[in-house]
Amino acid sequence: MRLSKSFFTTIKEDVKSQDCKSGNLLVRSGMITKVGSGIYTFLPLGLKTLNKINNIIREEMNKAGAEELFMPALIPTEYYEASGRLNGFGSDMFRLTDRFNRDYALGPTHEELFASVAKLKIKSYKDMPFTLYQIQNKYRDEMRPRYGLIRVREFFMKDAYSFDKDEAGLSLSYNKMYEAYKRIFDRIGVDYKIVKADTGTMGGSLSEEFQAITDIGEDVIVYCDNCDYASNLEVADVYEDGLINEEELEAKLVETPNKKSIKDVSEFLNVPVTKLVKTLIYKVDDKLYAVLIRGDRELNECKLEKALNAKHVELASGDEVKNNTEASIGFVGPINMNLPIIIDSEVENMKNFVVGANIIDYHYVNVNLKDFKYELSTDLKQASNGDLCPVCGSKLLFKKGIEIGNTFKLGTKYSESLDLKYTDEDNNLKPVVMGSYGIGCARIMAAVAEQNVSEDGTVSWPINIAPYEVVIIPVSMKDEEQVKFSSELYTKLNDNYDVALDDRDERAGVKFNDADLIGAPIKVIVGKKLNEGTVEVKYLDKTSNVDINDVYDYVTDIIKENK
Repeated sequence: MRLSKSFFTTIKEDVKSQDCKSGNLLVRSGMITKVGSGIYTFLPLGLKTLNKINNIIREEMNKAGAEELFMPALIPTEYYEASGRLNGFGSDMFRLTDRFNRDYALGPTHEELFASVAKLKIKSYKDMPFTLYQIQNKYRDEMRPRYGLIRVREFFMKDAYSFDKDEAGLSLSYNKMYEAYKRIFDRIGVDYKIVKADTGTMGGSLSEEFQAITDIGEDVIVYCDNCDYASNLEVADVYEDGLINEEELEAKLVETPNKKSIKDVSEFLNVPVTKLVKTLIYKVDDKLYAVLIRGDRELNECKLEKALNAKHVELASGDEVKNNTEASIGFVGPINMNLPIIIDSEVENMKNFVVGANIIDYHYVNVNLKDFKYELSTDLKQASNGDLCPVCGSKLLFKKGIEIGNTFKLGTKYSESLDLKYTDEDNNLKPVVMGSYGIGCARIMAAVAEQNVSEDGTVSWPINIAPYEVVIIPVSMKDEEQVKFSSELYTKLNDNYDVALDDRDERAGVKFNDADLIGAPIKVIVGKKLNEGTVEVKYLDKTSNVDINDVYDYVTDIIKENK
């Protein structure tokens, strides 16, 4: 593309409406422009990169045996009613009615439609396995869109679904998609980790996320450098010490005037915080529970929700605590508790610990499990700095990540609710076993930009997704030899690669800055050294003087080696 004849526009200053480096860069470099909160136009430069990402996804999905289709974004709400998810989406779903007062939604996800399409084929076990996918817009009414393309209301997504007769078949289909995802992200050039994740509202037996590592990530990734353990913080396992070897003492009531916090009680009684157990009152759906966890720990609400198969959990209010325990927050404990008690598994290994007494200004010391009854013991704690890997015992590390892909073993959740069944070898009717596989296409673009933005606000895109692999910059458009050589090199390279010729009548500094801003990994600078038979070729941080007779091959070799 000759920039003098293209839609090419950049912004010199930072964009105040953008709250992250990638959003600022993508707007300044003329790749996207904001239309409204969480709504963006992809300009020609940005669409080139997005299309390259989509093409890599398509190539790897097709290699893995998946077939592409295209579904509508405008969906009758009856499909979501059939699966029982219409109310579950709540205000996140864009809803509308047509002139005949029929209800529709802008699709936030397409499980229901995929299951409906699969019915066209599946009658017998012989009709499986197969995998279908699409690259389509999705719509969610985010309460607080932010971080440029990372949290938006309209977004591009590749979603795929596999259909199998049993769990063994699902495992094979799942592994094909899992390996395809690794190839996709490796080819794109994103720094990512694969982590165990919560299945959430999707359901199923397994969920894994592909997380791009970046400081603005909304997820926290817990991983071990010594082994392959990696997890989303929401479901991260925590190494636990064994049973404490102490003789059990008798519980004793002690006065702790105005000592409500773990820190205050620990200092007042002169015991470590690891000897304290805090009792939290939680409202789980419509029922109150007392939840016990070690004093220095934070409770993981996602784990609690999972343990009790709940739809919603939240801390009880101060009034709810007082009305149900006859104590106030800070003095609540399990002894003589009239609510069902759930304990973190770590508490099972403790002896002679301190708890609230359900009496204001009092605690019990030397408490043991025999002193109260509980309904369930399970892992409820959140991993934190200093914790050890549950697999190898090494120290866990924490980083932030952006979810750019996910894979689910859905099982039969949707096939049962949507009556997607098949006849097996014995002529029995059984539900189809499904898998789900998603990729956020534009999120990848934002994540790669976030990972590669330099301190001066410019970027160098990986060659595979750069809008232009090469930018040729004649330093002076008044120099006929520079213009001639640049044009000839452009014509030769442009036959096989994405090349931009900056033939604008601008100062050299403007051209250099724009080339850095749009992130072309290879820059060919045609300047005064042309008279000596050389031009400058910059690739990333390396600059070389290359003979004009070798420059085509030199640039071609860089591209081939890095694609």
